[in-house]
Amino acid sequence: MSAKPHLDIYLCAPRGFCAGVDRAIQIVDLALKKYGAPVYVRHEIVHNKYVVDGLRAKGAVFVEELSEIPEGTEAPVIFSAHGVAKSVPEEARHRNMFYLDATCPLVTKVHVEAQRHAEEGRDIVLIGHKGHPEVIGTMGQLPPGKITLIETVADAEAFTPRDPANLALVTQTTLSVDDTSAMVMVLKSRFPEISVPHKEDICYATTNRQESVKAVAPKVDAMIVVGAPNSSNSMRLVEVGERAGCRVSVLVQRASDIDWAQFEDIASIGITAGASAPEALVEEVIDAFSERYDVAVEMVSTADENIAFNIPRVLRELEAASGHVA
Repeated sequence: MSAKPHLDIYLCAPRGFCAGVDRAIQIVDLALKKYGAPVYVRHEIVHNKYVVDGLRAKGAVFVEELSEIPEGTEAPVIFSAHGVAKSVPEEARHRNMFYLDATCPLVTKVHVEAQRHAEEGRDIVLIGHKGHPEVIGTMGQLPPGKITLIETVADAEAFTPRDPANLALVTQTTLSVDDTSAMVMVLKSRFPEISVPHKEDICYATTNRQESVKAVAPKVDAMIVVGAPNSSNSMRLVEVGERAGCRVSVLVQRASDIDWAQFEDIASIGITAGASAPEALVEEVIDAFSERYDVAVEMVSTADENIAFNIPRVLRELEAASGHVA
C-alpha cells in the first residue's frame, strides 16, 4: 500500500460563526427549551442547511411568510438574523403573535442609521445585493422610493439622485470589503456631501474572515470555503480567494460536496468557513482530506474575536441556566 501524499492545510482564523449567528441560533434553541415545539422561524434563521436541519429536528418550523403560520397560534415566532421589513412585526402584532427578534444587532444598527437619515430629510443609497433578505429588510424600514439600491460600480456611476446635496449611504453587512470601497469612492467623488458611516457598515466578522483569506490564499494551491450558496458572506470569501491569486477557490456545504478532481496534485490548501457555518463542518472537511492525504494543519490567525451579543430578556434567565455567556 503506497504512502499517502503530504498536504499542508492552512486553517483560517477567524472563521465560522460570528456573534450575530451564535445569538440567533441560541434564541431558537432557548425558545424551544422554554416554550416547547413548535417554534416558528420566519426565513432560515441563518443561511446554513446543516444548522437549519438541526433546529428543524428539534421542533423549529421554518416559513417564508407569517401567512403560513396557523391563526391563533400561541407558539413563538422568531425573525431571522438577517432582519425584516417594518411591515413584518406590524403584521405579527396585528395577528396577536408572540415574536422574538433574532436580527443581528449590526443589521439593526444599519436600520437605525437609515431611519435617522430619513428623519433628517436625506435620501438613502444602500449598497447591497438585490433580493438578499438583509437588503429586503433594510429597504423595508422606509417608504418605497426612499432608498435606492446600488449593486455595482456602474450603478454608482449612473445613479441620479433627486437632491445630490441631501444623500446618505448605508451598506449591507456581508459584502466584499474591496468591492464596497470601490462603490463608496465613486459615490463620494460624485457627491462630496454624501453622509457616510464613520466606517462602512460591513460587519467586523465579514471583514475579519476576508482578511484571513487574503493572508492564506496567495500561498496555497487551493482554497475551500465551508458555507452555503445563499450565504452572501460565504460567496464573498470565495471571490476574495480568487482575487488573492488562488487558482482553485470553491464553496462546499460539507465534505460530501467536495469535487476531488479539483484537488489533484495539490500540496497545500486553505480552509475557512462563512459566518453561518458551524465548526463541525470544517472538521468534517479536514477529516475527508485526512483520509486521502498525510495532513499537517497550521492555524493562520489574523484577528482575535471576543464579541458577544445579548439575547432577548425573556430568554435570558434560561440562557444563564444553560451555561451560555451573554
